[in-house]
Amino acid sequence: MKLSFLTINAHKGFSHLNRRFALPELRECVHDSGADIVFMQEVVGQNLRHAERYFGWPVKPQHEFMTEVSGFNHAYGKNVVYTAGHHGNAILSRFPILHSERVDISTNRVEKRGLLYAKIQLPGGKPPLHCVCVHLGLLRRSRVKQFARICEYVKGVVPDHEPAIVAGDFNEWRKGKKDELETCLLMKDAGLSLHGRKLRTFPAALPVFPLDRIYLRGFKVTRAQVLCAGPWRDVSDHAAFQAEAEYDWNPPKPAPNL
Repeated sequence: MKLSFLTINAHKGFSHLNRRFALPELRECVHDSGADIVFMQEVVGQNLRHAERYFGWPVKPQHEFMTEVSGFNHAYGKNVVYTAGHHGNAILSRFPILHSERVDISTNRVEKRGLLYAKIQLPGGKPPLHCVCVHLGLLRRSRVKQFARICEYVKGVVPDHEPAIVAGDFNEWRKGKKDELETCLLMKDAGLSLHGRKLRTFPAALPVFPLDRIYLRGFKVTRAQVLCAGPWRDVSDHAAFQAEAEYDWNPPKPAPNL
């Protein structure tokens, strides 16, 4: 079985430099990508001010608007709450979502950050796929703590004998060095494993920094690409990152309790 994963920071539905409301175009791009599971950050659940100001602002939360065409299942977790509404992370899935939860990984009062977990049912009687969507802080010391929290969470929730994906906006600029998800959880960065480097996704107009990433366990990466040309060119300030991978998970079964 081959699956396609995509991650993008939706920039609250606006194009680069907030020049225009671009969520409808983003929805078309994501739908046309053929991705089976989509990880999104800065997705607006509600913004009363924008709803009054911008023509075409959806009545539904943005993660529900994104799935109107595809009919995908969805999960959402608030990261930032303000007077007019809130925004956070979302996971969109072609397959049923069995369970989801949002976990606060903020390290200071200024930056509200979170991870969104979703347990997804794969076809063919395969073990469930554990998906984690993250949006980390801007400060290096914050990210160090958040990487540690993600590792701790995954170890506590995901059985060693089941596959997992961690994806999102890591705000991490290091291009070649392996990080905690690779060393502690033995996951593979899709870009690094296939191209020998972490792929650059920010800014979308001319990607320089590898902020957006997809880490996999239980899959063999067959394709990894940054989507920043054509219709993708100006739908966010981040480029999208897509990875295709073959299911390659046949670990030893856990010993039965005697």
